[in-house]
Amino acid sequence: MQSITINGSQRESVGKSATKALRNAGQVPCVLYGGDKPVHFSAEEKAFKSLVYTPNVYTASIEVDGQTYAAVLQDIQFHPVTDKILHIDFYQLFEDKAVTMEIPVRLVGNSKGVMIGGALRHNMRKLKVKALPANLPDFIEADITELEIGNKLYVTELANDNYTFLHPDNTVVAQVRMSRNAAKAAAESED
Repeated sequence: MQSITINGSQRESVGKSATKALRNAGQVPCVLYGGDKPVHFSAEEKAFKSLVYTPNVYTASIEVDGQTYAAVLQDIQFHPVTDKILHIDFYQLFEDKAVTMEIPVRLVGNSKGVMIGGALRHNMRKLKVKALPANLPDFIEADITELEIGNKLYVTELANDNYTFLHPDNTVVAQVRMSRNAAKAAAESED
């Protein structure tokens, strides 16, 4: 999985007035959980641009006062009016500890059902996956080539030994449905 480096500085005070001063200076207050104790730090708002505003999923390499932590984005808070980032929570990664993340699904192939007039529905754009950090994929590839009209691609067909899906077995990832034009053409051909 690809990683983005974020350079931060340790926060001395974590109160309301100190946090407000940080935000006014263009900094985002952050907390890193999962280790021995939480690490409070701040970083420039521009540093999170490629981590937050993207459909892809990345791990973060956080550098705070000479220490480097591997982490994933756990929670983010936005201002309700301006959509500026108010606060970010990270969760520290350990090589021997499984982590849960939502991984984007990438559809590949040309569906047979779509070629004859069906409509493709991409039901699940992200799937929740549990795996060791080394086994986390950048994306999950779903081959839709064999889907005919009326067929569905279930999460069980995407099974992988490196990670487990945290969805029921009957979760539909993609499906090809009868489009209005195809239904009209089928009705006319029957007449």
